[in-house]
Amino acid sequence: MDFAAYSGLFLAAFVAATILPAQSEAVLAGLMVAGAQPVWMLIAVASLGNILGSLTNWVLGRGIERFRHHKWFPASEREIDKARTFYLRWGYWSLLLSWVPIIGDPLTVIAGVMREPLWRFLLLVSLVKIGRYLVLAALVMQWL
Repeated sequence: MDFAAYSGLFLAAFVAATILPAQSEAVLAGLMVAGAQPVWMLIAVASLGNILGSLTNWVLGRGIERFRHHKWFPASEREIDKARTFYLRWGYWSLLLSWVPIIGDPLTVIAGVMREPLWRFLLLVSLVKIGRYLVLAALVMQWL
């Protein structure tokens, strides 16, 4: 049971950090309510999955430029230029919003496109991703 719970949580958190739609918060809250695993371990697993999902976006961003002139490419030149302008304006501090639904995932991709250093990317993304799960866990524990 523990392996399935941890694996499911990791997968949900990983996918939630990519462009694919997923909800890791509900999985974490559900596992906390079930009470079969230690909360600190659930937070650690969810955080690791979410951070690695964001890292995947960063890696994709690093290599995505070579494909942007293909018809199947999911973003237009205008959208890419807009994202670049945003990132140039706010820089790496915009990664503090990487936890926010809808805008956070593309920010991690554009950080790769803009060649954000890996150490700074991981530091900022880890801080906010772990912080989000800590806040969620605190809120869930209030209702338990």
